[in-house]
Amino acid sequence: MNEIRNHTWTFVSILALLFGAAWTWFSAVDSTRAEQLAVPRQGFVAPDFSLQTLEGETIRLSELRGRPLIINIWASWCLPCEAEMPALQNVYDEYRDEGFTVLAVNATSQDSRADAEAFVREYGLTFPILLDTEGRVVRLYQVSAFPSSYFVGPDGKIREVIVGGPMSEALLDIRAQELFE
Repeated sequence: MNEIRNHTWTFVSILALLFGAAWTWFSAVDSTRAEQLAVPRQGFVAPDFSLQTLEGETIRLSELRGRPLIINIWASWCLPCEAEMPALQNVYDEYRDEGFTVLAVNATSQDSRADAEAFVREYGLTFPILLDTEGRVVRLYQVSAFPSSYFVGPDGKIREVIVGGPMSEALLDIRAQELFE
C-alpha cells in the first residue's frame, strides 16, 4: 500500500512540475512583445491613443514619437489640476521651441467640454487640450486620481508617472530637462 502511495505522489509531483513548466513557458512575455503591451508604467512604451483637441484636430500619441512630452490627465473641477496648470504652461513655454510638448487630456467623460473650455481660457493654456469624451484614455492609463502625469521620452517610453498633485514648477522643469537626456 505504501509503495502505491509513493508512486502516486511521484506521479502527481512530476505532473505538477510539468504543468508548472508548461504554464511558465506559455505565459511568459518575450522581450520583443513587452514594449507593445499597454502598460502605463515606467520603462514601458506609453500606450497609444488618438483624441480630438478643442479645435477638432486629431492627435495620435504615436505620431509624436521623437519628441519629449508630458501627458497630463486632468479635470476642470480638480483643485490640484488647477494649481499645477500654470506651472505646466510655463514649462511648456520654456521648452516648446526644442520640441517639447504637453498633452493635456481632459477627462471629459467625468467633466464637460464647456467647463474644460472655460478652464483653458481662464488659465491661457496654449498646449494641446485633448478631449477624452468616452473615458478611453482614463481607462487605458488606469487613472486613479487627478491629475495623473506621464513623462514620456523621445523613444516613447514612460520615464516617470506622478499620480496626484499639484507638482511644483521646479519639479516640472527638472523632469522636462531630464526628458531631453
